[in-house]
Amino acid sequence: MSKLSPSELRSGGRDEITPAPSAANSALHSREPSFTSRNTSEKPGVQGNPFATPVHSANPSMVILPNTHGGEPAYFRSRRIRKENIEKPWLKEGKDRHQKWQTLIPMLGLFVGLSIGAFMVYDGWTSVPEHRYCIVYEDDFSSGQLNEDVWTKEAEVGGYGNGQFEQTTVTEENVYVTDGMLTIKPTLQDESLINQNSVLNLTQMGICSSNVWSNCVAVTNTTNGTIIPPAKSARISTKKGAKIKYGRIEVVAKLPQGDWLWPAIWMLPEENTYGQWPLSGEIDIAESRGNNHTYPLGGNNVISSTLHWGPDLTNDAWWRTYGKTSALMTTFAQSFHTFGLEWSEKYIYMYLDSRLLQVMYNKFGKPLWERGNFPLSDQNGTAFVDPWSQTGNPSTPFDQNFYLVLNVAVGGTNGWFQDGEAGKPWVDASPTAKLDFWKARDRWLPTWTDPTMQVKSVKILQQQGYNGC
Repeated sequence: MSKLSPSELRSGGRDEITPAPSAANSALHSREPSFTSRNTSEKPGVQGNPFATPVHSANPSMVILPNTHGGEPAYFRSRRIRKENIEKPWLKEGKDRHQKWQTLIPMLGLFVGLSIGAFMVYDGWTSVPEHRYCIVYEDDFSSGQLNEDVWTKEAEVGGYGNGQFEQTTVTEENVYVTDGMLTIKPTLQDESLINQNSVLNLTQMGICSSNVWSNCVAVTNTTNGTIIPPAKSARISTKKGAKIKYGRIEVVAKLPQGDWLWPAIWMLPEENTYGQWPLSGEIDIAESRGNNHTYPLGGNNVISSTLHWGPDLTNDAWWRTYGKTSALMTTFAQSFHTFGLEWSEKYIYMYLDSRLLQVMYNKFGKPLWERGNFPLSDQNGTAFVDPWSQTGNPSTPFDQNFYLVLNVAVGGTNGWFQDGEAGKPWVDASPTAKLDFWKARDRWLPTWTDPTMQVKSVKILQQQGYNGC
């Protein structure tokens, strides 16, 4: 075996050869240009200097590395682009005239879109009517008392047409003002009035607010399961001292928390000008349920606003003028909100916290009798007579004085709480619905963690041009 001379070791082998491609690499070499390589020896078993600098071929992007394992040399092709070969189109004097439109057109479209959006916001804002108002009543309850010249406490046991389970009282057990807050608080009925045969006669007590006997007298009959209302609460109204025909109302309140509680902020007509309910209308500013958010129809995380109108009880067209909204990541029992109403000859709407957040909007365009599409007669075949169109006012029956009502009802048999939902402990059609509710108190009473409706303030405004304003 021959050895390399010292000069050859220093040079790493200087003999340049052009290796002939092997049969296995013939295809590769047929596609690549020929180039030269440096090898340390033609004799087998002698390795070249691994530290020698590879010699560049005629192609500057390709170098040949020594193969220290014998056989053919290793090839390396550089894919790097030389700096002087990089194109710089932005430096060219003659730019593509189409490129500027590729930028200009999207920018122009963005400008037009923003302009249209700004105009729509401006037009919507300026199109909201700004009526003038007179203050009819405004109270923040800082006096510590309920103004008896304005408010009336109602005392009844008849369920107010909804089969409600509470007796409304006039005592401070259920309605009072404390710490600048009007409070309505439902409580349990006296057990002695339910566990034994009893009679509760509000007329004899001189406090009944109704002239209907069934609204003033309730009995407990342990034999047939009839009982006195199993809960007590309050219902107050401004019928005595604050009524409006068109205007605005704002009530800042926090709603109760507790199963089967039914808080409401609403309005009734001062006179039944067009007949009994719902012929003369009803305005529900905000209603809710005290159940939690898992209740299928919405608990205290949902409020609804409604108009009630129709020829009789079974043809109430409330569903045509109904809306609801949800609290965002909270409930209406956790914080105070403004529940508002704006009402004019041409429209009526309810809002939450701001006039821009409308819960229900109704425009008085088409007369309500036509809009209701009511049947020609009632269930007994008696023909319906349209009492509204004769006024020539499309807002009828919502064209008369209405007053404000605040209350917290308990239960009921009118369907507000649906049978079979969320463990409802009574059935609406059952003659012992109240007793069934009472017997389940160990289940629902613990949920009454904060059963009060708390009211910070009430504002009632009369639209200019009516009622002497």
